[in-house]
Amino acid sequence: MKCPFCGHGETQVVETRESEDGDLIRRRRRCGGCEQRFTTYERAEVAMPSVVKKDGSRADFDLGKVQASMRLALRKRPVAVEQVDAALERIERKLLTSGTKEITTAKLGELVMRELKKLDKVAYVRFASVYRSFEDVDEFSRLIQDI
Repeated sequence: MKCPFCGHGETQVVETRESEDGDLIRRRRRCGGCEQRFTTYERAEVAMPSVVKKDGSRADFDLGKVQASMRLALRKRPVAVEQVDAALERIERKLLTSGTKEITTAKLGELVMRELKKLDKVAYVRFASVYRSFEDVDEFSRLIQDI
């Protein structure tokens, strides 16, 4: 870390403290050149990938939109809220750990369908029928036969 006062390239950490909630580390440093002291802060940077839409435009990932579409597919189905929340957490974790900066709506839709298939077959078919925009009844029948 460069010294903000003299630009010297070598600094020494004198003291390290973690914040109460554990998401921030404060470090006191001393410059090896001018002996000035300064403070730095460290925080983990975790960013969700951007969503690339079919038309090529990009949008920030919005868990609320995913949640709304899942709840619509699960409407009047016997699935507990806790199960839906757990599925949403799994989707979010997969996106965070994927390390990608972008995800297409197609891949995001596949993640949602995979989770819905585990939760409720009817909700899965509801979501898939809208998401995949079937052209005829045969495509719809093949989906149901695959289940």
